[in-house]
Amino acid sequence: MGVLDWIIDPFAREYATGKLSAFTLGFVPYVWSTEENAWKTPAVQDLILYELNLAEFGGSLQGAIDRLAYLADLGVNAISVMPVSNVSLDVDWGYLPIGYFGVDERFGRRDDFQRFVDAAHQHGLAVIADVVYGHASADFPYADLYHRLQYDENPFMGPFAKDYFGISTDFNRALTRDFFYSVNTHWLNTYHIDGFRYDCVPNYWDGAMGVGYANLVFNTYEYVKTTISLTRFHASDSVRLVQIAEQLEAPEEILEKTYSNATWQNNTFGAATACVHGAAGAIENFGHRLGALGYIEYASQNGEALPKAPLQYIENHDHSRFLCEFGLDQRDWNPLFMEGSRANWYRLQPYLIALLTAKGLPMLWQGQEFGENYFIPEGGLGRVLLLRPLRWDYFYDTPGKNLVTLTRNLVSLRKNCPELRHGSHYFYSDYERYLSRGILLFHRKTDDAMSLIALNFTDAEQAVPLRFSRTGSYREQLHGQDNFVATEGEERWLSVPSNYGRFWRSA
Repeated sequence: MGVLDWIIDPFAREYATGKLSAFTLGFVPYVWSTEENAWKTPAVQDLILYELNLAEFGGSLQGAIDRLAYLADLGVNAISVMPVSNVSLDVDWGYLPIGYFGVDERFGRRDDFQRFVDAAHQHGLAVIADVVYGHASADFPYADLYHRLQYDENPFMGPFAKDYFGISTDFNRALTRDFFYSVNTHWLNTYHIDGFRYDCVPNYWDGAMGVGYANLVFNTYEYVKTTISLTRFHASDSVRLVQIAEQLEAPEEILEKTYSNATWQNNTFGAATACVHGAAGAIENFGHRLGALGYIEYASQNGEALPKAPLQYIENHDHSRFLCEFGLDQRDWNPLFMEGSRANWYRLQPYLIALLTAKGLPMLWQGQEFGENYFIPEGGLGRVLLLRPLRWDYFYDTPGKNLVTLTRNLVSLRKNCPELRHGSHYFYSDYERYLSRGILLFHRKTDDAMSLIALNFTDAEQAVPLRFSRTGSYREQLHGQDNFVATEGEERWLSVPSNYGRFWRSA
């Protein structure tokens, strides 16, 4: 038998440095603000997300609180926070947890995160916690304890579903299911978060009727639905709990068959990357992806109509900055420190316009709005063990100013144009007129308004014809240029600037 000298508490609410649990002497519960009592989680269809890593975004919870006004000014209304649960290292993305019920000491304490959520809500920002339930660190108590004591049977860990990334949590075990359900309810009640982003769903996806992921999101939804005190989620149209799956292997299925109401999916990201490199059929594929082809908008679950949407992104924490696709500055021999050339900042513009006018839920990755440009290797510890603080000075240079201005305008348009959030999507896929010339053209439409978006991925201004399907007065929204009146059936030539776009709206 092995020897056990000490073990951390798997139910600890506070943590000390590294692999040390902690507790608070003279604990005083946090007193939430009066504004918090009136907070309502936004409807899923209205979310505009901003993903961030606390250590890189603000350095600490207080640093992040100090920048919430900036995010509110940018116009986003939801923050997706990379894992804040306890880990053993000082620099870590957070995806190998050893403690699930509290906030890692790198960021602060329990009341620091409560203040962060409270302040976020006061700024009109929902908070979505990135949670890791499909695997754990080797130092996680239920892994560490039974390994060191050399027990054959573990009541918590074991093979289940895909078993990526080593040690897996076994959802065939009642203890495991109850533990993570308790973690969810604890974070909802103690920290007032608005929902969850579930990491690596394939690790605990065993089907729509299984005991793993589908069971957890269903039980969490039912808990919120029946708990009267969680008033922030209760609306006349739906229960607004946000549950986002990272199910890159079958994102369409996860929306159709579970209580997830959003999902990560890499298809739009991949299509945008292919566009940059001129792959055959790439612009057409990108157009379909911007229209969320193959994704349902609602699903009936036990008689309830739940809104559904894929996340739309071209950057997230897992990948190099999109600027890297246009060319790298190779001034350093070490690939960990390579960067995308910011001289190519203007080439980002049509992709930003596409992202923030697409069907689905747009997501920005921290610093994307001012052209962050670092490279991330595809593998190795350099991906997750290198701290990459945001270069806030980029906000003030010419590329940063131009990109921030464009992002703010687009976010404002998305918030003020219902057709961008709820409208139908139609992609003009004519190869000769548009695609062969590097133009992507689509519209978003409701009964009351239509937005027409034209994107030009080439280095030359293009003029293209369009036969209009709706009579109206079309006003250009980005710069107020080229306004016109068109009648149904009329063909008109549209001018689209190079590496940019046009956004006409008729209401």
